[in-house]
Amino acid sequence: MGSATQYVSKKPDRFGVIHWSDDEHLIWHDLITRQLRCIQGRACDEYCQGLTLLDLPTDRVPQLNEVNQVLESTTGWRCVEVPALINFDRFFSMLANQQFPVATFLRRREEFDYLQEPDFFHEIFGHCAMLTNPDFAAFTHAYGRLGYQANSQQRVFLARLYWFTVEFGLLETPHGLRIYGGGILSSPGETLYAMTDPKPLIKPFDPVDIMRTPYRIDIMQPIYFKLPAIKHLYQLAQQDMMAMVAKAQQLGLHRPLFPPKTTTQDPLSA
Repeated sequence: MGSATQYVSKKPDRFGVIHWSDDEHLIWHDLITRQLRCIQGRACDEYCQGLTLLDLPTDRVPQLNEVNQVLESTTGWRCVEVPALINFDRFFSMLANQQFPVATFLRRREEFDYLQEPDFFHEIFGHCAMLTNPDFAAFTHAYGRLGYQANSQQRVFLARLYWFTVEFGLLETPHGLRIYGGGILSSPGETLYAMTDPKPLIKPFDPVDIMRTPYRIDIMQPIYFKLPAIKHLYQLAQQDMMAMVAKAQQLGLHRPLFPPKTTTQDPLSA
């Protein structure tokens, strides 16, 4: 979400097919083959299991109906094509209806290594595998329902919970830390940084603490939160998350661990 973009989503034809160019198929191939190598031994088992179910092609860009066949049969979710940017109301409404918004554009070759906006590769490769997991899917569904009913001030605190779980979440496992956040899993730089660099602070999972933690969307994250198990997200979805929002609002924000941004910040970043 945001206020401006240089990309335009592709519209599907009357059969629901998106017509990607030969160059876009090649970009997809290069993105997915590189990232499949990068996440080996770093992605969590739940993500890897979902990726196996999705069976994403490497020689072409997948179609949404191919992804949806798997999502609908596992957790009842489906991907829905959206413009490059959508507002909070539509975002939360879609999640509340088990619809995952996917911007149907692919980054250009000159932005191959980093793109601030979530493109088709980020949404499909980064997020859809976890949406095959019932616990993760239930959390995302509950999050959407709460966000749709929340006011603008509450949504800012909820956005931080999404950022440090769905986008940039880490998982404790018997084999060490693993990744489940799509923002990390779709980025080779963030994958290596989160798993091998000593600089980021890694804190225990605490929803109120997370909601009080500022972030920026345009830098490597200075802090991550490690979840004890994916099932904890399902358990969180059964709790009173809006009471946690109220507590976070009462306690106030932590001091940012990053310098201020000089240009306009994305509405999700706070």
